[in-house]
Amino acid sequence: MVTVSASSGRPYHLIIYGASGFTGQFVVEEVARTSSEGPKGNLKWAIAGRSRPKLEKVLEQAAEALGRPDLKSVDIIIADVGEPESLAAMCRQGVIVLNCVGPYRFFGEPVVQACVENGAHLLDVSGEPQFLEGIQLNYHDKASEQGVYIIGSCGFDSIPADMGVIYTRDQFKGTLTTVESFLSANTGPEGARLNEGTWQSAIYGLADSSKLRSLRKKFGHKPLPVVGTKIKRRSALFFSREMQQYAVPFMGTDPSVVKRTQRYLAEELHESPVQYGAYVGIGGISSVFKFLFFGMMFWFMVKCSFGRKLLIKKNIYIFLTFVFFGEGYTEDQDPSQGKPNAKIRTVVQGPEPGYVATPISMVQAAITILNEPESLPKKGGVYTPGSAFGKTTIIKRLDKHGIKFSIMRQIYLFFSLIKRRIIYTDHTGY
Repeated sequence: MVTVSASSGRPYHLIIYGASGFTGQFVVEEVARTSSEGPKGNLKWAIAGRSRPKLEKVLEQAAEALGRPDLKSVDIIIADVGEPESLAAMCRQGVIVLNCVGPYRFFGEPVVQACVENGAHLLDVSGEPQFLEGIQLNYHDKASEQGVYIIGSCGFDSIPADMGVIYTRDQFKGTLTTVESFLSANTGPEGARLNEGTWQSAIYGLADSSKLRSLRKKFGHKPLPVVGTKIKRRSALFFSREMQQYAVPFMGTDPSVVKRTQRYLAEELHESPVQYGAYVGIGGISSVFKFLFFGMMFWFMVKCSFGRKLLIKKNIYIFLTFVFFGEGYTEDQDPSQGKPNAKIRTVVQGPEPGYVATPISMVQAAITILNEPESLPKKGGVYTPGSAFGKTTIIKRLDKHGIKFSIMRQIYLFFSLIKRRIIYTDHTGY
């Protein structure tokens, strides 16, 4: 049985592990801001990590930033990923552990194991498909037996993409069959600072892409059923008429996470799966040449240890927006007959992704678990955000905190057999 309430033996609703790191310090501030949203308006929480002085400094900084002197008295737990007993002791004290220690491929599994063995739910903000899928392969059954939720990718990787597809499906009037998302990225001093763990995750993830293919074979999954027409696969570089710019396939974790969600919906809930393609807009023709040059240099550098070390020393600034283009069939149309006759366009926009949107996403995921246990999967296990939160109000919670999900347009395509024309009708008023 899954339990999500604090008790005398498990006094904290949330424990922020790695609170003194780049992501952790912002998660601390976000938890402090939203503590009134906990069960019955009261959120009991603590922070954890290796160094008490660093953790005390984080609390002092949060107290100063938020004008909350009381934050200096938040409880501190000493735990080290290299000391299993300390992790076990930490996990026995909390309902949910927010794991902010990355790269997860190096430091994530001991925390997962400690949570499963000691009955604590876990959320992380991993953007590493190999880690996420490996944890699902090795810990799903164990977590299910223990009634523990292990939910990865609860930051800007990959809540906007995963929940964005579900939002698009829920807003569509009929059967949604395909979704393509386009990520627009603007770099520069006004964008977001990628933390070291995220940057390292991207580097090592590309370096080990062949290992991911080998890992996936171990699941023995059958291909998901294709509903309606099969989604078209784009080339490595193409001009998007939808976005009016050149685009390339998205190499991050979103496609992996979304596909795992759609498999869960199809196999466990017997819902119609949505085919998904993820892309990144890179701009006009001049941006294409810059992208190709950077892409080749990046690819060669991640393949050798010297290149990876050099890249890790660098940082990059990015601001992100997702646009989703969906196609499907109206309620009176049989998906097995003919081409899709309806389209929808949605968008997910929000604040800076690294130190604003990611903490908001992670904390709201935790708040959702604490407040809506009846809307979560009935059994524990390793889940994606979409499979865990698809039936909850997390999108409304995110919207309240500045991560906006909205419909841009929904169009029904009525085919006239006599005049062979298409009439576009906007049904949204947007």
